[in-house]
Amino acid sequence: MKNNKLFMQLIFLISLIATLGSLYFSEIRMYLPCEMCWYQRIIMYPLVIISLIGLVKEDINSRIYVRVFSGAGILFAIYHYSMQKLTFVADSLPACTGVDCTVQYINWFGFITIPLLSLIAFILIFTLSLFIKK
Repeated sequence: MKNNKLFMQLIFLISLIATLGSLYFSEIRMYLPCEMCWYQRIIMYPLVIISLIGLVKEDINSRIYVRVFSGAGILFAIYHYSMQKLTFVADSLPACTGVDCTVQYINWFGFITIPLLSLIAFILIFTLSLFIKK
């Protein structure tokens, strides 16, 4: 179906932009990723490959893998964003190893941080994967 291809193209584009964005923040802006950022990267990076293979092979079953990965990514991103913005969550958790997970390298408009950008990308990807029909 034509719509399935469009949705998979959008998933590929969003995951690619998110991957390039994370690399921009760490490699160009020199923001050191914390432990939670690494977990989100580990989930996001394969989505680029999975969605590209699904797109090229026109395999709509790749939507299942996209849903699983993006669903896990949503959970990690919510947890990380909560650590940054809710002091009672950050205070009740053990410290991350290395870079502190509560560090906010960006804080646009007082609420947009890197984990929120990650969360938005994962939600968009998950939602688009729900529109792919057999």
